[in-house]
Amino acid sequence: MAKVTRDDVARLAGTSTAVVSYVINNGPRPVAPATRERVLAAIKQLGYRPDRVAQAMASRRTDLIGLIVPDARQPFFAEMAHAVERAAAERGKMVLVGNSDYLDEREVHYLRAFLGMRVSGLILISQGLSEHAAVEIDAWDARVVLMHRRPEAIDDVAVVTDDVGGAQLATRHLLEHGHAYVACLGGTEITPKHGDPVTDHIEGWRRAMQEAGIPVEGRLYSSPYNRYDAYEVGLELLSRPDRPTAIVCATDDQAIGLLRAARELRIDVPGELAVAGFDDVKEAALTDPPLTTVASDREAMARAALDLVLDDGLRVSGSRRERLRQFPSRLVVRRSCGCH
Repeated sequence: MAKVTRDDVARLAGTSTAVVSYVINNGPRPVAPATRERVLAAIKQLGYRPDRVAQAMASRRTDLIGLIVPDARQPFFAEMAHAVERAAAERGKMVLVGNSDYLDEREVHYLRAFLGMRVSGLILISQGLSEHAAVEIDAWDARVVLMHRRPEAIDDVAVVTDDVGGAQLATRHLLEHGHAYVACLGGTEITPKHGDPVTDHIEGWRRAMQEAGIPVEGRLYSSPYNRYDAYEVGLELLSRPDRPTAIVCATDDQAIGLLRAARELRIDVPGELAVAGFDDVKEAALTDPPLTTVASDREAMARAALDLVLDDGLRVSGSRRERLRQFPSRLVVRRSCGCH
């Protein structure tokens, strides 16, 4: 059976191939409603399917959005990727996902691969752009939006949440329960990175403690971000005779690991230990007890990232406020903090 072409559609609809193209691509020129209906009817009758590869070669762009995350196995990044995918579908785009595993070389690998595929844009959840990654982006003149991490350069386009303010909310709330101090389960980095969300969570904790006139020295503990390693850290920390009575964690995954360690050591939460997390992953509502945490609007952030990555004009001339979109954090109170 011969392949149906755009010329066949044009003949049956009684119009030009250019008009058929305008209907299929929804532009760039308007088409009269009656003509559009004829073209759509011809497409349906003939069973025509556009050749997306040929279209991409002609336009030097595909309907693909590249998304690079540190680790899609972690619930926060999985939920963020899902939100981006839904937002992309609303715009008629598909999403390619690559995991950098927190490695600069893996991040550069996916940057090259996705940009080589002529994606319409790229959303990058990065641990911090390396020099090689920045060179790749400049070389391709790519439309890249940073997500989750505040930019290091003034002209970067980014979508973030209020990480500092959110951690302050959680820490203040634990202090209001009457604890002498709140410990912090942070990340593994000794030297804080600019714009890193976990660094900002630690800063928010530090500010809340200082506002209350409470020293922070010796009360910040290092832990990997995943629940399995955080569980091991929790076993060691909670076995100490001077263990803290309240801990705010940089991620929900860490908090979930900490809750497991507390249960294994028969430490009552929240009676003997109050815990708060950050991210409000879906599982946070199902822990025992349910986890008090900090949430942001991931759906709105995903839509904002798509708007930015597909908006050519904003990337060139947008103001700093337009190019850096920060969404507020809110405290989600459940039972792990001591509230009923």
